[in-house]
Amino acid sequence: MTRLIQTLSEISTNYDALFVDLWGCVHNGETAYPEACAALQAYRQTGGKVVLVTNSPRPWRSVAIQIKEFGVPDDAYDAIATSGDSARLAMYLGVVGQKVHHIGDMFKDDFMQPMDIVMEEALEITEVPLKEAEGIVCSGPEDPLADPEEYRGTFLYAKQKGMKLLCANPDIVVDRGEIREWCAGALAALYTEMGGESLYFGKPHPPIYDLARRRLSRLVEVEDARILCIGDGIGTDVMGGIGEGLDVLFITGGLAAKEFGPDPVNPDPARLKMWLSEQNLAPTAAISFLR
Repeated sequence: MTRLIQTLSEISTNYDALFVDLWGCVHNGETAYPEACAALQAYRQTGGKVVLVTNSPRPWRSVAIQIKEFGVPDDAYDAIATSGDSARLAMYLGVVGQKVHHIGDMFKDDFMQPMDIVMEEALEITEVPLKEAEGIVCSGPEDPLADPEEYRGTFLYAKQKGMKLLCANPDIVVDRGEIREWCAGALAALYTEMGGESLYFGKPHPPIYDLARRRLSRLVEVEDARILCIGDGIGTDVMGGIGEGLDVLFITGGLAAKEFGPDPVNPDPARLKMWLSEQNLAPTAAISFLR
């Protein structure tokens, strides 16, 4: 049964490392959550390690710059693992071909830059128009407010040509402040629905957890039983952590906040229990907001 807690410190002594989601947990896409940052700083002061595990399609260095601008302190975390890095590694190994069509101008410059690690197996990747492509790389919609259905024509052509779609961010939506935006995961889901093949490398899929463990192992060796995943995405953070055999702290005040009553700070325990049962998922614990 999922335990409803008030502060991270109630359970944090059971863990030597945290895998923490960013958007919806540590910031809202515009500014940092002070209480969340303070909780992570306090945890690190006890010797714990914090790896930020995000479905951002950006390389980790770009994410570090972005969250600093949002007000996330440098001493709130130890390392960053991004879906973008996992997906970029796969791209340079040629999983969708060497001639790729990129969707997502907002992230293209970051995503298409060369990897910062040397790989003997790395291939030369060229960005080309759709009709010259062997596959598609999607880091997000061109317009995050537009209906993903606008891509149906593009995807019909791609499917007929047998192209695979590499999804750099499995999230379906995010909330930027008060505005809900579509992510690359929404486009990948449409392509799959149409009969195309989408490849995923972020949460809830294994590659990003492998990357997070590697980033953590550079700092300290930690057994899985001593790692806690924290996030607000039931289909990404919670499903992914449970799928990896890790404990999970579910943030109820994020994407699913309206499911648990009118007051996001005080989720209704009965509604939370019923909703989690409907999702067929049982995170270790739940908290309204990370603090």
